[in-house]
Amino acid sequence: MADAVETLLEIEQIKQLKYRYFRAIDCHDWALFETCVAEDVTTALDSGKYAFSGRARFVEGLRGLMDRPTLLSKHQGHHPEIELVAPDRARGSWYLEDHVIDTENGWMVHGTAFYQDEYVKRDGAWQILSTGYRRVFETVTAPIPEQFKVISCWFGLPE
Repeated sequence: MADAVETLLEIEQIKQLKYRYFRAIDCHDWALFETCVAEDVTTALDSGKYAFSGRARFVEGLRGLMDRPTLLSKHQGHHPEIELVAPDRARGSWYLEDHVIDTENGWMVHGTAFYQDEYVKRDGAWQILSTGYRRVFETVTAPIPEQFKVISCWFGLPE
């Protein structure tokens, strides 16, 4: 029974890690985001469209794409399937739903995808070692309809 409880605790820590990862992206909290990924992380986001090798490049790359107060996003991970493959290794699959609004350039994206992750536990903490997703679908609305208004925003209202 103890092994089952320990396994569930490890899986819960990995779930919390992925939740922090999504929250950090949406809040543009790049210091928090950096703690979620391993120094030697590799990525293949959007079927490899956005591929990065190493924490510094990943943080810099994502920050360059997303760190504007006029870029609003929602990333939600659902239905995690996590498997511990060693005491310090795991892999997981997540169903992503994302919604991105670019008020500056006048477009919105809504989509879903499946994330495939690998995790590593170092110094007692889980981190993402590799991550990537493949789209199930993606829709784009451009220009943003005139009747669409952002009336509240974490970063302040866009002008």
